[in-house]
Amino acid sequence: MATTVYDFDWPDRFVVGTVGVPGRRTFFLQVRAGRDLLSVSLEKQQAAALAERIDEVLDSLMAENGNRYSIPVGTPGELDDADPLDEPVDDLFRAGTMSLGWDPATAQIVIEAYAIVEIDAEEFTGSLDDIDVTPEAVLRVRLPVGGARAFAKRARDMVAAGRPACSRCGEPMAGDHGCERPETFR
Repeated sequence: MATTVYDFDWPDRFVVGTVGVPGRRTFFLQVRAGRDLLSVSLEKQQAAALAERIDEVLDSLMAENGNRYSIPVGTPGELDDADPLDEPVDDLFRAGTMSLGWDPATAQIVIEAYAIVEIDAEEFTGSLDDIDVTPEAVLRVRLPVGGARAFAKRARDMVAAGRPACSRCGEPMAGDHGCERPETFR
């Protein structure tokens, strides 16, 4: 099976956003270029890890060779994006593996999200070597450094906008949160 690659070079918008209420949110990567709009669902932890790694890569490049790529320390104000996701939010696929790279020729961060490959264990009778793990689709987005900083900031904001953490155990608070850890006194 051939993989369909959805390439977005210099998109108009690339963000992490959510649909639903805290505790029941679905996270999405959403990219728009002109009239083309594509959404991919992902896990909250994937969004958090992606934001963290983007900042790590940019910070590393910024410290290297006197910041020859003009990487901003923070998010340029004009790139701040607090708008909701564009409608319709229909996920093309659910992201499984993700990759992050740097293209020095264009000074862009390259993000790839691969569709989850599902295997029906009940129908599988061969050896592990016979499994086709080629994803049906890949989303590839190339972002300039300022856009990458803005993407990472928004992703962190989306992750943090969930349920507050319990002061005792650190787990998300829910209506039925019954923390087993005793309160510590100082």
